Amino acid sequence: MTAVNLAPTKRGFPAGFSEERLDETRQLLDTRRTGFSLEAPFYTDDHLFNLDMQAIFGQSWVFACSVAEIPEPGDYVTLDYGPYSLIVLRTDDGGVNVLHNVCRHRGARVLTADNGTTGNLVCGYHSWTYSPEGDLIHASAPGEMEFDKACYSLKRAHGKIVAGLVFLCLAEEPPADFDDTARIFEPYVAPHELAKTKVAYQQNIVEEANWKLVMENNRECYHCDGHPELACALFPTWGLTDETIPPHLEDVWDRNQQAQASLEYRCRRYGLPYEVVEELDTRVAGIRISRESLDGQGESFSADGRRLVKKLLGDLPDFRLGRCSMHLQPNSWFHLLGDHVVTFTVLPINAHRTLVRTTWLVADDAVEGVDYDLETLTHTWKQTNLQDKNFVELCQRGAMSPVYEQGPYMKSEYQVEAFINWYVTRMREHVG
Repeated sequence: MTAVNLAPTKRGFPAGFSEERLDETRQLLDTRRTGFSLEAPFYTDDHLFNLDMQAIFGQSWVFACSVAEIPEPGDYVTLDYGPYSLIVLRTDDGGVNVLHNVCRHRGARVLTADNGTTGNLVCGYHSWTYSPEGDLIHASAPGEMEFDKACYSLKRAHGKIVAGLVFLCLAEEPPADFDDTARIFEPYVAPHELAKTKVAYQQNIVEEANWKLVMENNRECYHCDGHPELACALFPTWGLTDETIPPHLEDVWDRNQQAQASLEYRCRRYGLPYEVVEELDTRVAGIRISRESLDGQGESFSADGRRLVKKLLGDLPDFRLGRCSMHLQPNSWFHLLGDHVVTFTVLPINAHRTLVRTTWLVADDAVEGVDYDLETLTHTWKQTNLQDKNFVELCQRGAMSPVYEQGPYMKSEYQVEAFINWYVTRMREHVG
């Protein structure tokens, strides 16, 4: 991929973004066919990927991690996506500092591990040392003249924690509606008490596909016949209605409706929200959240729907709570169950490579081998992720073909259309 400096020029676009290319982008956006997939350049073109990094990942609130990954002061994770590298550091007061992982001396990466614990942040190149707030506190060498260290702090980004989920934003002025979105999902997520969980396992998969294809694949279940392990617990009728149910799924649809009615009864009894809130393309911080039934015993992602962990999360009263399913634009989705939580974050690498990070959380007092078997806990989503990797890579290869044309979305793929509409809207706002 051709490297592009994403520092904005006076006109608001990075150096290297020609007016001619921006006009081509505007034309692609203006001629986008509603209800159809995007044109091939949106999945393959380096110029458009660089615009994605500026307009989407440089402006949106991005899911970074959960507090279970940085439970103590000084704990950190590093996130790399596109041209950016960020440090997410837990503070003494329980908050987070988000710092650009770029030394102010010669630009070296300050922290090179994916995660760890640190006091001060020391660059391994010339030992420039920064406080947890990013202030430069040591940069001396024999015979060197003094300079104003206050002018060379690490550059900061915005960070916040909502119900145990950690988000960051690189924009100077973050989208104002994220707080409203947070008020929507916090009552759904909070009862699972993520601050009282720990990481059981984390999986990183690099998918040879554009990040938008990864997100589109997640937004529909039209392909769920290709997920036999997941289909044991997840009803394959997700996204369908009475009018769109095919004959071979009618019995499954009836069983799903009965299970959903029982789940909603329990939620009302326990005071847990379950209603569908769907604002995927009607707000900047797009969201879809609901609590939905699972098949079998309705407890977890297992072959028979039974719990996979013996410990309930938080103050939940019952294992039979299906799954709280949440999608957040632009890069994350979540499954919160009575016995564990699975978080997914999508981190673009370049126009045709994407890191998908999956993290399994269990109660902090759950003991591996006693309260859960790690392989059994992770089996369903490990297999599903590998299957999805294959699907999106097939799509990427197709998008690179000279004969690729936009195809229509099916009725059950309406959430894919909503994601693409959200994306196109954000891009139009950015390029004018």
